[in-house]
Parts: sequence; C-alpha cells; structure tokens
Amino acid sequence: MSESFRIERATPLLHSHVFDVERRTIVHDDTTFERDVAVHPGAVAVLVIDDRDRIGVIRQYRSTFDRTTYEIPAGTNDVVGEDPLTTARRELREEMGCEAARWRLLGRFMNSPGWTTQVMTIYEARELTVTSREPAGPEETASSVQWLSREELRHVLSLEPAIDSTMMVALHEIYGSFFDLN
Repeated sequence: MSESFRIERATPLLHSHVFDVERRTIVHDDTTFERDVAVHPGAVAVLVIDDRDRIGVIRQYRSTFDRTTYEIPAGTNDVVGEDPLTTARRELREEMGCEAARWRLLGRFMNSPGWTTQVMTIYEARELTVTSREPAGPEETASSVQWLSREELRHVLSLEPAIDSTMMVALHEIYGSFFDLN
C-alpha cells in the first residue's frame, strides 16, 4: 500500500462469524515486524429520527462489557453483494421495526485503524413507517426500542460510563456538539 511498507505475508489466526484475525508480516526498509489485524467486512449504522424529532435507540445487552447499552441500529455487512444502504434498510427493519422513505449518508469512518479493517457507514433515516421487528439472535430478541427526545437522550447517555462511538459520531454529525448543554 505504501512505497516503504508492504505486507509480506498474512497468516490466518482465527475465523469467526463476524470477523477474522490474521497476523501480518510487514516489511519496512530493512525491518520486518508483525501486527495482528481483525479483518472485518464493514458495518452500517442508522440514526433514526421520527416525525416528532425523537431519536430511535436500541437498549441491548453486550457481552463485551457485560451490560446493557444504548445504541443506534447497526449491523455487519454480512450478506455477500449487498450494498451498505440495503444493509442499513434491513437492519432498521430487523432492530427497530421501521422502514424509512428518506435516507441520507452521514459518513464513513474507520472504527480503530490500529487493529481492525472495519469501516462503519452511517445513515440518517426519516419519514418512517412502522412495520414489525425481525430481531436476530438472543441479544436482539431481548432488546428494547426506545424513542427519546434529544434532551431525554442527553440525560440517559450522561449517566452511562461509556457511550457507543457510532452513536456519538452520528449525533455529532446531525446536532453538532450534542453534549454541550449551554
């Protein structure tokens, strides 16, 4: 990728249903070194805003932190050949039980470029129609949907020990400094 750095070898270490891990041997000038990389197909997230300007969030258990978190609907690009917007539409229906007539791309960002190839694509969804939820897996099945005003969301997130970065990026893109209470 770079003139002075090149990946000489990638050795698979782990294959899971969400990501793979490989050890990459990199050559730079006269130096060879290794880095372990989580190889991820990418993901989407949706900032859902209803006609009353409320934000739709999911309250879902996350085993990584062993607690329930507030998140916007999101999911992995795990269907081969499916474009990110189609994935976002599917995730919105599955997790929130909604379809949206108006979509806007908010941006793409690297989740943590030091150790994963995951790129998150975030959309804004408006002009909603309620359908039925189609949760997948035990965490989604046990999750709950909440519709919160900006003030309510600010309050519940201010009580959290840490906040989902995807939601923070989306909120910042729409509302600017979301937690500036002045």
